[in-house]
Amino acid sequence: MSSDINKMSRKKPHFSIIEPLRLYLHKYGREQALPVNYSDLLNYEASFPQTDRNGDETLWETVMYNPEEMKRIYKGLCIIYSLLKLDEDENVLEHLTVSRVDYCTFGNSNPFRIRIVNKFNDNYDYFYVKTADASRVYGLEFEHILSPNRINYMVDERTLIEEHIAGIPGDAFMKTYMQVSPTFNKVRLAKEFVKFNERCFVKLLGDMRSYNYVVDITPDFENEQYRIRAIDFDQQCYEGRKSLYLPQYFKENNPIVELCVDLLNVDTVRQYQFEEHTVMNRRVRTSKRKMLDLIQCMRKDKISSEEKMHSLREELAEFHKNKNFLRCFNMGDLLRQQLKSTLLKPKRPKAL
Repeated sequence: MSSDINKMSRKKPHFSIIEPLRLYLHKYGREQALPVNYSDLLNYEASFPQTDRNGDETLWETVMYNPEEMKRIYKGLCIIYSLLKLDEDENVLEHLTVSRVDYCTFGNSNPFRIRIVNKFNDNYDYFYVKTADASRVYGLEFEHILSPNRINYMVDERTLIEEHIAGIPGDAFMKTYMQVSPTFNKVRLAKEFVKFNERCFVKLLGDMRSYNYVVDITPDFENEQYRIRAIDFDQQCYEGRKSLYLPQYFKENNPIVELCVDLLNVDTVRQYQFEEHTVMNRRVRTSKRKMLDLIQCMRKDKISSEEKMHSLREELAEFHKNKNFLRCFNMGDLLRQQLKSTLLKPKRPKAL
């Protein structure tokens, strides 16, 4: 299986938003005129490395603008935050300020991370400014519809705004929290990873290595509850191998996978998979019109290569023992058939 992972695309191409998807975004309130766009933020004059709390350099660098440009950009970013969180409540703008703009050159989206501070109490929040890639927009929408998580984002032409998803990055969680926390509940984390693994596979969200998701911890009256949340949606319906849509096969996730192997038997895993199929089926039924509109957009779109699409449809046809996958001609068709095969008539899933 490692050979499949090695075949993963090193750099995914950018896919522009086509007109049907833009109409979908407008219809469902995701489109918003913005005072600052992604290209504006690229006009910085200087930068310096951003360090973590231990003083080590990160993948981020803090950028600086000339005073006139900074005044305009920072004001626009405060307005964007207000639009994202408060539907542009002008009374809030006087309380907000931008304390930092960070830029990341790693990965596909090259995001800007904006640190917003409330001047009255110094409380801070983040949001992200990225290029509007169609794959990522589809990923955000399917996450919003099919997962237990609500996603807040906006699109304006070629600019994508995303709110910050809070949690401990998966790689940091495995290196620190799993090793030292006295309240760490192994069984609950194993159960959540099985469900997360299943959600990714059902909606064909790929590349869920440990640094592309976070673990959200909720204290409960008996120990802790965990939820694993994707934070990177660039690989929505893009790769051509089934294994690349299953977090269990990435070596970066091995510490959690080993917990699942040690603590869960086959029947328990299948029960958790079936539970996830059942609740996802309910979410589809409550958002049926929206889901159909989104799938129709994707069926008119091209967000992967013919080679990857052909490879994936053959693997899914073999896995599901369903020749209908071989009649699919794009990733939208494949995802539509994948949802039909796994959710519309929930049944005990087979082992992955």
